[in-house]
Amino acid sequence: MRKSSVLLLPLVFVACERSDASRSVPTLLPAIDVTSMPTGEPLVAQLTQAPNVPHPIFRERPARVRVELEVKEVEKEISPGVRYTMWTFGGQVPGKFIRVRQGDVVELTLQNHPSSKMPHNIDLHAVTGPGGGAEPTFIAPGKQTTFTFRALNPGLYVYHCATAPVPMHVANGMYGMILVEPPGGLPYADREYYVMQGELYTTGKYHQPGLQAFDMEKGIDEKPTYVLFNGAEGSLVGAKALKARTGEKIRIFVGNGGPNLTSSFHVIGEIFDRVYSEGGTKVQENVQTTAVPAGGSAIVEFTVEVPGKYIIVDHALFRAFNKGAVGTLEVEGESRNDLYTQKRADAPYTGPIVRGPAMPVIAPAEGPVTGEGTYKRVCAACHQPDGRGMTGAFPPLAQSDYLASASKDKLVDHIVNGLQGSITVNGTTYNSAMPPMGFLTDEEIAAALTFVRASWGNGLDAIDKEDVARVRRATK
Repeated sequence: MRKSSVLLLPLVFVACERSDASRSVPTLLPAIDVTSMPTGEPLVAQLTQAPNVPHPIFRERPARVRVELEVKEVEKEISPGVRYTMWTFGGQVPGKFIRVRQGDVVELTLQNHPSSKMPHNIDLHAVTGPGGGAEPTFIAPGKQTTFTFRALNPGLYVYHCATAPVPMHVANGMYGMILVEPPGGLPYADREYYVMQGELYTTGKYHQPGLQAFDMEKGIDEKPTYVLFNGAEGSLVGAKALKARTGEKIRIFVGNGGPNLTSSFHVIGEIFDRVYSEGGTKVQENVQTTAVPAGGSAIVEFTVEVPGKYIIVDHALFRAFNKGAVGTLEVEGESRNDLYTQKRADAPYTGPIVRGPAMPVIAPAEGPVTGEGTYKRVCAACHQPDGRGMTGAFPPLAQSDYLASASKDKLVDHIVNGLQGSITVNGTTYNSAMPPMGFLTDEEIAAALTFVRASWGNGLDAIDKEDVARVRRATK
């Protein structure tokens, strides 16, 4: 168990009470060493890929620390069926997490893989000096170079490529974080994670399949196609979700590569006990959502008391549910009914005014596009997994006379453009609202409608993505 400490340790003495009548003379402690020159053999820094974090550092003196980063330009899947050539520090987005101690002398070697097509460099916000190291690390493909800096200031800092055009290099995934840990370390945490947000500007629309190219115009207009955690949609869900147990203290090192948008980082169902705003040394307590600027960071800490699945989002919510910035923290442990109870049985509504229920949150897709998968992700919260609908709120899709009688174009239009007003299904009138789902691809809409039309005794024929494309064109 680590002993708690504050981020900065300015105290140089401690007073100890012997009795009510007398106090001891302050006892001097050794001065905090952040300025001595390192001696001995250099240490090789432990580097980790997100969401993992290197071990904490408890050294009493500064050391000479070697860091090696290799730039690779690699084709990656950013969403099922969607690929993009990412420019990376270490083969993944974000780049590897670097953890050093305040006062360390860092020897950073940057290698540019021979297969790269572009020169690259690195600007570390933790560096005191012109360009943060960008000039001495500028290297062509197949080359490597080394420069040295002293980590003067404690905090959590972004690093990124600063080769022209800088926004393009950053948007293509060239960003990561370096933690300069104070002497004595951070307060104890049971688990530490690394989460970094970034934007992708693709020529194709959201979820358009195939290899996508960078769209400079979208970047200039600050209109990203994707806003992602850790470089890909689904990078923090399912088997890749963050894990914890009840009673554990969680620390997340949050970064924002940008290059344009400020993140509104939020964990649904949790309050951050402590936030080191902008990755610095000042602490704010009891924070619901914290702003993380482009090229900035934050350290958030909280203890999980209730088991379950917690959704991690950029609370600019269209980015979360329509551009990909969604993750999960899965917490195991005993239930805490004194803090949070599960849903009880539904009871009849007794209020004076009947209002339509709120529309459900749409989670990000996981795995290949299928009709059943899209239905479960987008439609099942209202129409239910078995297509029965919800009495008085959402019409059934199972054995639906409306589905059987409506034209294919009409059904596609309902999904693309939404549906307002009353409809009658199987003799019952419904007056709820369905929002436009035009953010879904033609393939997703066609697959979902085909699944519904073939399921639950409907026995109807398929709808092709060409049918969807035709309706889109006609209603623009």
